[in-house]
Amino acid sequence: MVKRTIHISNPAHLYTRNEQLVLELKDDDRTTKILPIEDLGVVILEHPQITFTANLLEKLMNEKVAVITCNSKYMPSGMFLPLEGNSEQTERIRTQLEASLPLKKQLWQQTVRSKILNQALVLRKLDLPDARLLRLQNDVLSGDSSNCEAQAASHYWGQLYGKEFTRTQDKNTPNAQLNYGYAILRSIVARALTSSGMFPSVGIHHRNKYNAFCLADDIMEPYRPFIDWHVLQLPDLHDSEEGLTREQKTELLKLPQIDVLIGEVKRPLFHAVSITTASLYRCFEGTQRKITYPEFE
Repeated sequence: MVKRTIHISNPAHLYTRNEQLVLELKDDDRTTKILPIEDLGVVILEHPQITFTANLLEKLMNEKVAVITCNSKYMPSGMFLPLEGNSEQTERIRTQLEASLPLKKQLWQQTVRSKILNQALVLRKLDLPDARLLRLQNDVLSGDSSNCEAQAASHYWGQLYGKEFTRTQDKNTPNAQLNYGYAILRSIVARALTSSGMFPSVGIHHRNKYNAFCLADDIMEPYRPFIDWHVLQLPDLHDSEEGLTREQKTELLKLPQIDVLIGEVKRPLFHAVSITTASLYRCFEGTQRKITYPEFE
């Protein structure tokens, strides 16, 4: 079953009753909605006047639901994840931490190659030049010591939005749309890593001491082109002078349900990420040699 993404942008009070999430809007009619907690995958809290009970948060964590909070600019700024995501978590984290540096470099090489290939396939679908990316994909060394990822990004973004385009955290178009989509993707990956029994703070490549989701930032890389494509299909993208619109946000909330090709089978992105994180752990424990990543069609 595909887990649901719930976005709450109005003043509301959230609590639980009979294993269900009860959403009581703070409007004149005190509108109430009831949702089964087991059906939820991501809950996004966007309004400063949203309150919820500790009991509800506990039940959401038990069901491994990622809860995202937004800042005053309505952009995702925080995340709640369960501390106990897997019955073998202690052993799995130990296995993750004991992974050798050569193994991590090989896994990052695979990750960068997969990301560049998907970027090339996005360009191909748009009838844009992809030959440089395909060459760079083959040139990626262990640990990406020649920094092919950055070279590919320069060509990729230049083809999509022009050579003057720069990826930033600004709220201008298309950065606002990309940032919102990536934040949703990051939460899905962090949730899946926790469910697979791994510690999302310890990455295979990213190692910023201020980043609590280094591993999530590693593993989401090959999925980014799917977000890029989805952003390109947003309504009125280039007419969005004020950045992200409500209509665009509604479309981006559908990201967990979009179909991706992984292991020669189409699956919702939400499920595909779990396949990827499960394969990552098998690589850590030595029973698999390659991470299972999706391929953009």
